[in-house]
Amino acid sequence: MKVLVSGEVHVDYGQVFVESESGEGDLHDAFTGQEGVGLCGGGTDGLLFLLTGLRIGGVGFTVELHDSRPAVDETWEEIVEVPFRPVSEETRLRQWNWKNSWELELEKQDYRVRYSAVGMDSGRRKDVREDDEPQTDDRYLLQLWPAAPEPARLLKQTSRAAASWHAFATSPVG
Repeated sequence: MKVLVSGEVHVDYGQVFVESESGEGDLHDAFTGQEGVGLCGGGTDGLLFLLTGLRIGGVGFTVELHDSRPAVDETWEEIVEVPFRPVSEETRLRQWNWKNSWELELEKQDYRVRYSAVGMDSGRRKDVREDDEPQTDDRYLLQLWPAAPEPARLLKQTSRAAASWHAFATSPVG
């Protein structure tokens, strides 16, 4: 396992992205075809649309690259999986406002992505975290490994914040 990103990532509008091609993703398109799996939208080629509880501010965020499917860590409160395939040679985790991004060094191949979260309701209640305030309870883990495409799957959901995004993904209408 290789840790690609570890630390604080700033979110705006509760969003952060993995992109392998420059351009803005559409929230509705990102969740198309995911059958009620919210939080991590993989419905657009080369883009992952990642949602958080906190609307604005820094959250704890880790990205890991694995050689094979890692064991599911049930200590996370929210867990979803989606397929992902980079469409260019450069793939980055990037903040909504482009103030920072991190190169992920992914190959152009199929990956399975597991997005896990804890403290989403706490982050949603806080809403905005200023830079001089302590980090909120919400934190996120994005794990990737090479794998053939499989449908998106909801593995665990406990928070109201996650439930609302899963409901959105059931019928994302423009």
